[in-house]
Amino acid sequence: MSKTEVVVYSNGELLAAAVAARLVTRLVDVQAAKGWASLVLTGGGTGIAVLRELRDSRARDAVDWSKLDIYWGDERFVPRDSDERNEKQAREALLDHVPLDPARVHALEASDGKFGDDVDGAAAAYAEVLARNARPEDHFDVPTFDITLLGLGGEGHTASVFPESPAVYETERTVVAVRNCPKPPPTRISLTLPALRRSQEIWLMTAGAEKADAVALALAGAGEIQIPVAGARGQRRTLWLLDRTAAGKLTKVYRPPLS
Repeated sequence: MSKTEVVVYSNGELLAAAVAARLVTRLVDVQAAKGWASLVLTGGGTGIAVLRELRDSRARDAVDWSKLDIYWGDERFVPRDSDERNEKQAREALLDHVPLDPARVHALEASDGKFGDDVDGAAAAYAEVLARNARPEDHFDVPTFDITLLGLGGEGHTASVFPESPAVYETERTVVAVRNCPKPPPTRISLTLPALRRSQEIWLMTAGAEKADAVALALAGAGEIQIPVAGARGQRRTLWLLDRTAAGKLTKVYRPPLS
């Protein structure tokens, strides 16, 4: 049975450092249990800050990086060398500093890649990557991810699934092209909510008072059409990792002691 937990930190810097420490511990535990682990990355300020903290952590090398599968929850459909690209930011923050197996790093296609500006083709290709890496026991065309890191926007989007958008209504495809995003860049590729929900654990990380309404609505049971992040739930655990301001509108039912 899935459970939801909320942990509140005093500020965004402490949040990033604490999530990095949690991530090392959890990856080590998963690898000890089954020999390998899978991790879905996110972009955004907090997501990239966590990766930088992990890069600089003394405990970093406790993880067997050669036995870690890396995926992304979404990607900006821009050229590969664009500073807006989640993959580039993640590589600079962490991935280029640890001994990953390149064959286990599954990046989405860029707008100057083999599909050119065909964002639908690029999305379909990533769906094929996920399907190839799914195991019979996953019972779905997506691997059962161990940990998925996600952020959220002030209007409640997560990955690149925005409120009232076609992507939030998707129930069959695992990866979709996203156009006309209200937040630039306007064209993206995103895992859908059903695909994200194949994760054993989803960690939702955010900081800032501008996120407080979305956080409170999601935890109060809002529908995923209006607040897509409310539909991001792990099979075993959904962990909300917040700073004090992002948690500012939570009721006492949800607010734990500050860490």
